Amino acid sequence: MSSPTKRREMDVMKLMMGDFIVETINDGLSEFNVIFNGPKESLYEGGVWKVRVELPDAYPYKSPSIGFVNKIFHPNVDELSGSVCLDVINQSWSPMFDLLNVFESFLPQLLLYPNPSDPLNGDAASLMMKDKSQYEQKVKEYCEKYAKKEDITNTNAEEESGDEDVSDGNTASTDDEIAGQADP
Repeated sequence: MSSPTKRREMDVMKLMMGDFIVETINDGLSEFNVIFNGPKESLYEGGVWKVRVELPDAYPYKSPSIGFVNKIFHPNVDELSGSVCLDVINQSWSPMFDLLNVFESFLPQLLLYPNPSDPLNGDAASLMMKDKSQYEQKVKEYCEKYAKKEDITNTNAEEESGDEDVSDGNTASTDDEIAGQADP
């Protein structure tokens, strides 16, 4: 067993032994979801998110891919994909960091101290800079609407059914259309 594989296993086990619920995908340790609670004394307090983690083969030498599964309103999180814009993960990752750093430090700090000057969500960044109280209200609305315990269990069903319905988006056909067309 290679050193990166041992490190991957150790880091995932540290998460599981900590205060985090880890749900593996496809019975492996390269893709999994982590249940993440909004940090105390933040606009996100009380919110619960499912965060998808994908570890590259070169982990820990290459950074993990991190994305929110359920919606969050934040300048540094893409609203559609859930991708996170965080320098320490995207540019300055080091093998000295581990997954506990991501979930105990990096993500809580991101939610506590958004950076509207480097946005993935331009609407959130603009609102934060122009009207802080309206921004805070929208964050709380998103937490109420998308970040409750029942929301993270609903994303399970969507993920499982969504895997089978993946298409390239270029074709829209029904069973009737397929049955009515001759093979070329």
